[in-house]
Amino acid sequence: MKKFGFGVDIGGTTVKLGLFQMDGTLLEKWEIPTDTTNSGAAILDDVAASISGKMKEKNIEIKDVEGIGLGIPGPVTKGIVKSCVNLGWGTFNVEDALGEKTGLPVKAANDANVAALGEYWQGGGKGHKNAVMVTLGTGVGGGIIIDGKILDGAHGGAGEIGHMHVDDEETQACGCGNKGCLEQYTSATGIVTMAKRKLKEETRPTILRDIEEITAKDIFDAAKEEDVVASELVDKLCCILGKSIAGIACVVDPDVIIIGGGVSRAGDILIEGVKKYFLQYAFFAHREIKIVLATLGNDAGIYGCVGQLL
Repeated sequence: MKKFGFGVDIGGTTVKLGLFQMDGTLLEKWEIPTDTTNSGAAILDDVAASISGKMKEKNIEIKDVEGIGLGIPGPVTKGIVKSCVNLGWGTFNVEDALGEKTGLPVKAANDANVAALGEYWQGGGKGHKNAVMVTLGTGVGGGIIIDGKILDGAHGGAGEIGHMHVDDEETQACGCGNKGCLEQYTSATGIVTMAKRKLKEETRPTILRDIEEITAKDIFDAAKEEDVVASELVDKLCCILGKSIAGIACVVDPDVIIIGGGVSRAGDILIEGVKKYFLQYAFFAHREIKIVLATLGNDAGIYGCVGQLL
């Protein structure tokens, strides 16, 4: 194993980069803009130039670098990106393309999967063998780690936890085109949608009526103040998520389930609620599975990118 590795988490607005020692020590992190003009043609050139510049700055030679780990906002199978709308990319081998530009080995995976690997390796799941991560943000993402390796599936779609079907009565379409997906209720967007629906019919007083543009944080903060309406919304989210995680456990049976993303900043009120419903619905053999909060925040992706190189 060589001394250094680079983690590159490509997003639609910025590319997050990290220089690591291969023991998991983050030495430096930085960002560059994601140039999505001309179908994202310049993105990999910009990444290669940024890494080359950092190597010159730190006097790092190619022979001392294990490689580059990439996180991509779309499905990736055996290095092949299968269309990435956010970046303007079509189908091509991103590992080969960046490898040719840098002279370094490259390993790529979906961004949610590398975030899961990062938390597994150096975050909330550290010390465990198998893990599932659920990321609650604008949408709901996820990742499955088995024996330290990302499970990406035959079509690059493993870990798409947010698109599990949970409600037959839903009439509004999810971003994926289906109706009743998990992310329609447990994402930051989802709980706000549930709140707006509830307030149209709700007659009880609630702090939420005094807020012009309700956010997920507002709902959790109101619940922490024992607002009954907000508490019911949080309880519904926790019930749906806890039940869904119990179902995931029946298939994967991990050591630990890690909950991350912006919504996870709600802290104990979220994690304890999810645990309550998980225990209610879990198969008896799974009730010892740990449910923990993610700890790496926005750095999980660059950690996981490097973790692919191990």
